[in-house]
Amino acid sequence: MQQRSPVRERARRAMRSELAMLAQDLFVTRGYEQTTIEDLVSAAGISKRTFFRYFTSKEDLVLDKRDVWVEELIEAFAARPDAEPVWHSLRRAFDVVVAHFDDATQLPRTLAVEKVIQDNSALGAGELERLSRVQDQLADLIGQRIGQRSPADPRPSVLAGGALSCLIAAKNVWIASGRTEPLSDLLDEAMATLKPA
Repeated sequence: MQQRSPVRERARRAMRSELAMLAQDLFVTRGYEQTTIEDLVSAAGISKRTFFRYFTSKEDLVLDKRDVWVEELIEAFAARPDAEPVWHSLRRAFDVVVAHFDDATQLPRTLAVEKVIQDNSALGAGELERLSRVQDQLADLIGQRIGQRSPADPRPSVLAGGALSCLIAAKNVWIASGRTEPLSDLLDEAMATLKPA
């Protein structure tokens, strides 16, 4: 299969980002269930066929940003020094997610999309499925780092799952509390609660 050129890949990512932002705005103003694919392609000025070149469903439009965060998070963890404690590497890798929530220019959209996800069970399930994939990817990297004893060694999955649970808990508390404390501080607190001995 022919590899996409960097220019084509950048153009594809830009188009995906533009469509996702347009769709998220429509979902927030009209409602997720009430917004159809026809509404989306009409607003974007593209055909359905073009739409399906970039996304497989409405769900992908909402959760697309999560996939970007996942790539960045995995890259950030992989870039941490091998000698660094795994828990510290995970916390530092989560800075890429915190940065997205700290982006004041995108915060209203970010919070609105969070509400759309919370209010829709299918989207919530899609987010959990993505988190499961992240946990698996992180567990693979952690296993390489700590010298996984066997495929049955639970430590990598436990560390990845525990850290992601801290991230989710901190994000949920940050939103529910009206963002009175920085997300990074709440995440530090959550991860300190589960810090391995």
